[in-house]
Amino acid sequence: MQQLIGVGVIIKNGEKILLGRRLGSHGAGTWGLPGGHLDEGESVEQCARRETIEETGLQVGDVKPQGFSDTVFEELQKQYITLFVEAASYTGEPQVCEPDKCDEWRWCDVDDLPQPLFVPLQSFIEQGYKL
Repeated sequence: MQQLIGVGVIIKNGEKILLGRRLGSHGAGTWGLPGGHLDEGESVEQCARRETIEETGLQVGDVKPQGFSDTVFEELQKQYITLFVEAASYTGEPQVCEPDKCDEWRWCDVDDLPQPLFVPLQSFIEQGYKL
């Protein structure tokens, strides 16, 4: 089984959080955070900034670690350790920059999240993380 490290970026706007509906890869049809694979030699903060701008066009400020989830995707024979970080600030307006990976970015009320959530995010929330 292949083991991979992912980074999920929590971006808040008041009581709302930015979520995108995934397309094309594992988790298609679920709602997840901006983020992706940590590249070799890249810091978690560098990954968070790179993935966020690649996917949403947003530039994020400082990021702070929030925790992690450990998810096995049996059908892919992959285990993901997803490191979650929260962006202290952002500039710009979210846009779909990778239409083959995400068809929509939406500011979602933290008390009424769209379903289904991407498994690593769902697991993180079930561990007790409060958005």
